[in-house]
Amino acid sequence: MPNIKSSAKRDALQKAANAKNKAAKSALKTELKKFDAAVAAGDGKVAAETYKAAVKSVDKAAAKGLIHKNNAAHKKSAMAKKLNASAE
Repeated sequence: MPNIKSSAKRDALQKAANAKNKAAKSALKTELKKFDAAVAAGDGKVAAETYKAAVKSVDKAAAKGLIHKNNAAHKKSAMAKKLNASAE
């Protein structure tokens, strides 16, 4: 435990930010899993809806700095490929 008051404040802020980031990353992973499940089920309409939600989540995560913009682009590209492959 820090002895200096400002250090203690910094520690508390860091813990709060860490919890927020962890929750946001977990929510992102959940959206991606929902999309994968919808594609695996073979329902095109549901897959398209979950695709939109997943892309939105990925974009938000990149905007917040949770993931790198190139990582976001990679994820979106991979999802689009899966969606298009399932439509055929």
